[in-house]
Amino acid sequence: MSRSLRHGALAATAIAFSLAALTACGAGKDAQTLEVRPDNAATSSGDIKIQNVNVITQPERDAKGPAVVSATVFNTGTKAETLDSITLTGSSGSVALHAAKGSGPVVVPAGGRVVLGGKGNASAVIENGDEATKNGNVQPLVFKFSRTGELSLGASVVPASSYFKEFGPSALPEASKTPSSSASASETPSGSASETPSGSASETTGSASESEQPG
Repeated sequence: MSRSLRHGALAATAIAFSLAALTACGAGKDAQTLEVRPDNAATSSGDIKIQNVNVITQPERDAKGPAVVSATVFNTGTKAETLDSITLTGSSGSVALHAAKGSGPVVVPAGGRVVLGGKGNASAVIENGDEATKNGNVQPLVFKFSRTGELSLGASVVPASSYFKEFGPSALPEASKTPSSSASASETPSGSASETPSGSASETTGSASESEQPG
């Protein structure tokens, strides 16, 4: 066999092994390719692994309202952990954590996971969305856990559109609430004005008919 043929055979074998490895990684429900979305922030420490982290703002650029932190937190340990806080590094803004059910803390069960963001999941709400950096930038975050401690990473800031629409803020922008409140205010004068004249007129007619009876 010539040298060129031997090189070709070795290259083909290497490609075959690479494809086999990728196929093995992608098989099954717990495949790494299913857990990680490309270009999304991720970090880990000990038993805690955080993936798919983003800061999601209002869908409209100039809309005022809350933003949220979306993430998936895995706990591979044998003991549950509590997510105590999420901090916006370099900002005074606060993040309010809410469990998926009830008013208790956000608990990451042993051998389980917690999803932040999306219908029916736990949530991490930045009450004043302007506290986060602008869309397209990276917002440094610190996740603090009861046992693992602090984990830092940078999350992409994106609007609640396209893929992120279902994970974005649930509150509507303030601008969209204004017309409905003004409309209710405009209905009040017309109702009161129409009732007053008809009532006073009927009473006057009634008193006039009674005064004519004695004569």
